[in-house]
Amino acid sequence: MPNISNRGMEMPESPIRRLAPYAEVAKKKGRTVYHLNIGQPDIATPEIALNEVKNNDLKVIAYGHSAGNESYRRKLADYYKKYNINVEYSDILITTGGSEAICFGFLSCLNPGDEIILPEPFYANYIGFAVSSGVKIKPITSKIDDGFALPPISEFEKLVTPKTKAILINNPNNPTGYLYSRDELNALRDIVKKHNLYLFADEVYKEFCYDGMEYISAMHLEGIEDNVVMMDSISKRYSACGMRIGALISKNKEIIKAALKFGQARLCPPAYGQMAGEAAIDTPDSYFEEVLNEYVKRRNLVVETLNKIEGVSCPMPHGAFYAAARFPIADADHFCQWLLEEFEYENQTVMLSPMSGFYSTKGLGTDEIRIGYVLNVDDLSNALKCIEEALKVYPGRKTK
Repeated sequence: MPNISNRGMEMPESPIRRLAPYAEVAKKKGRTVYHLNIGQPDIATPEIALNEVKNNDLKVIAYGHSAGNESYRRKLADYYKKYNINVEYSDILITTGGSEAICFGFLSCLNPGDEIILPEPFYANYIGFAVSSGVKIKPITSKIDDGFALPPISEFEKLVTPKTKAILINNPNNPTGYLYSRDELNALRDIVKKHNLYLFADEVYKEFCYDGMEYISAMHLEGIEDNVVMMDSISKRYSACGMRIGALISKNKEIIKAALKFGQARLCPPAYGQMAGEAAIDTPDSYFEEVLNEYVKRRNLVVETLNKIEGVSCPMPHGAFYAAARFPIADADHFCQWLLEEFEYENQTVMLSPMSGFYSTKGLGTDEIRIGYVLNVDDLSNALKCIEEALKVYPGRKTK
């Protein structure tokens, strides 16, 4: 039998989805499994988007433009102006989810063997995107004891080599919920400008900023306009993950030109997804106000409850809808699997994401868990009770 490719061997399993078979077995046993492992909100998708798909009168679902429908890109450019992101429709390439936007960005800007500096913990699939494009991740570690703040720029400088071509940030951050400050972003701008690097900015959670904290886009940074590549998605904004519509945005025309060639190779982004995305831009502000208020309630419940459990520590996140917590355990992967295989409380259990898969540095995150507060308050309360009871009986619990 022929050998699997090196890329196939290096591609990591998703820490978010790897335990799905264990959850399926638990459900077959009749247990309720609360899914806090994945960023799939239970928030309703806006009706205006759903109705656009339901009520369309297409007779043929035809190929579209490889860059995405022009009407959608024009409307999206107007949408970004609400955030003081001033781009033209021609600066936007519609992609099949935010994932494809990241892949196209890597493929358009980086060569195999190039290095990209990435604060960890980070969205686990970045590793897969890097493997797919032959890019080498150089991690710089943020720490839970610092609330996952950006490490000092002096630490970035230590990682810069002739092979360094880019920095990638996720703001607000998945998995930590950290929201970068203006000072942090200005510091990144300075190092990007000094070394002539690309700054990839995954900003799919821009709508989810709490406590009056300011969202600052990489597109706001002056002096590096041609260096910035922003990635976006409708998945989280409109709770439309399955639509698979994202966008790559850059004022650098050469990047868009190169990315379009990769877009032509996959022909076009999904027709129905674009219809829904374009319609969703007209979602009323009241929708987002309700969603934000709901997420704040969920966040507060999760963080307050976790910090009351003996041995658990959870910083307060100010963005996205995730919390990263330290548990009194030695092996988060084992704990998360044990929850599904062996534990139940009142015929309930929880599916969580071990944080080890969100680090590139081996050995980090082994006692950390990512929790997505994507379920209603009642379900979250039940899930948190399961976690509390599980830690009382978990055989791998650390002792002081």
